[in-house]
Amino acid sequence: MNRFNEIKDLIMSLEGDFEKFYDKNNQAAGTRVRKGMQDLKNLAQDIRKEVQDMKNSSS
Repeated sequence: MNRFNEIKDLIMSLEGDFEKFYDKNNQAAGTRVRKGMQDLKNLAQDIRKEVQDMKNSSS
């Protein structure tokens, strides 16, 4: 469950930047949103690989 919490924490840390970008058109916040989304993508890929490895080792 620790990995799930990592994803939740990352998403929650981006909430302010999402609001600044979409509601206030703050371009710098948009850059932070893009970086955060890239981090989320990388974390998701790591988790997918980890799950697949665990699944394959138990078979």
